[in-house]
Amino acid sequence: MKPLHFMSLALGMALALPAFAQSEAHKMDAPKADKPKTEAQLSFGALKTLAGEWEGKIDTDYPAAKDAMGDKPMHVTMRVTSRGNVLVHEFQEANTPLDASKYDHPVTMLYLDEDKLNLVHYCDAGNRPHMVGKMSPDGKKLEFEFTELSGSDRFGHMYHAVFTFIDDTHHIEEWIFLVKTPKGEMPIHAKFDLHRKA
Repeated sequence: MKPLHFMSLALGMALALPAFAQSEAHKMDAPKADKPKTEAQLSFGALKTLAGEWEGKIDTDYPAAKDAMGDKPMHVTMRVTSRGNVLVHEFQEANTPLDASKYDHPVTMLYLDEDKLNLVHYCDAGNRPHMVGKMSPDGKKLEFEFTELSGSDRFGHMYHAVFTFIDDTHHIEEWIFLVKTPKGEMPIHAKFDLHRKA
């Protein structure tokens, strides 16, 4: 390549580079069109509207639990944390102190991972079942299917959960626990009819 051609090429590039950089900087500053939200993002957004304090009665098909609970209401606290990335869900018997040595107080964490809405239940049975959620076509029911278990399932484990959205002050939660019996696993159903307290 002749020196003159090389100099012309270098000069042309030197003049073009600032214009290109300015053009790229402008593109970076330009507002980006929001991508449509995925089903998992919409479902997580719906769940986060449940943040607050809830109380309601429990209905179960397990006689021992029914006898132990009687008409005592359950209290559920849900709060958004970690810059909006996690919803913490906590169960406890209503009107009892937060004393983990005397009372059950299971915690559930709900979060997005890529395009999946995940639920990890930190159970008082000492294990952590993982489930993945899917919203019903009408947007009223969010159903979580079991995927895997961490920890022992000696006493059984939580297997399924459904959140049904009624309105801003009322929702229903249904949980299925698989208990170990000599004949195999037996599902125990619990339904919480919850009304907003705060």
